[in-house]
Amino acid sequence: KRLPQAIIIGVKKGGTRALLEFLRVHPDVRAVGAEPHFFDRNYERGFAWYRDLMPRTLEGQITMEKTPSYFVTKEAPARISSMSKGTKLIVVVRDPVTRAISDYTQTLSKKPDIPTFESLTFKNRTTGLIDTSWSAIQIGIYAKHLENWLLYFPIGQILFVSGERLISDPAGELGRVQDFLGLKRIITDKHFYFNKTKGFPCLKKAEGSSKPHCLGKTKGRTHPDIDQEVVQRLRDFYRPFNMKFYQMTGQDFGWD
Repeated sequence: KRLPQAIIIGVKKGGTRALLEFLRVHPDVRAVGAEPHFFDRNYERGFAWYRDLMPRTLEGQITMEKTPSYFVTKEAPARISSMSKGTKLIVVVRDPVTRAISDYTQTLSKKPDIPTFESLTFKNRTTGLIDTSWSAIQIGIYAKHLENWLLYFPIGQILFVSGERLISDPAGELGRVQDFLGLKRIITDKHFYFNKTKGFPCLKKAEGSSKPHCLGKTKGRTHPDIDQEVVQRLRDFYRPFNMKFYQMTGQDFGWD
């Protein structure tokens, strides 16, 4: 068992589960199924505890885990850097407005009596002041969170995966991920088929199985209808942060 050489650090509702499931098809990737939450919630348990959660690997295999809340956790970059400065980091990002609605939809499925998305978005609806303390909105200010990581890791050690392209061209995004991890490009378009009901790609064969595999019921939930004026306010709010994020990463994700 080895400490992970690569970690999917974010973002929540970006497509991290899909990416991990797709990557596990690769014979040289071994990953923990559950999110360990070591660098945010369980750090005091120590590295021996963390290592013990990891799958056994052979020489040349990569150990991975994913915990999307790391990206927004203040302490995570320093902690991961203290484990290994060479850790490869992967961030799956998607349009912050859609991401926020998806985040809300997930909470709503667990707590049907929460306030509306619209009322949670604003500190003050009249003045249109956005409530940035609400985590659903906070998480999508990617540029701000990234600054924290760049204090500890060079930008070249972080791969930014487009959540949108992970759906429209899974093999293309997986190609980039395999290159980044130094793996042979084994996962290609022949591994995927598009599930029309779900609206996203599924694997023809999952890891260790001959059956097709789609992500579970909790993925691809139908989003509630959100007041278009509120959506527009959020687009305007995120635009400068998105532009800054594009500059920092050298990638235009096309959200605007």
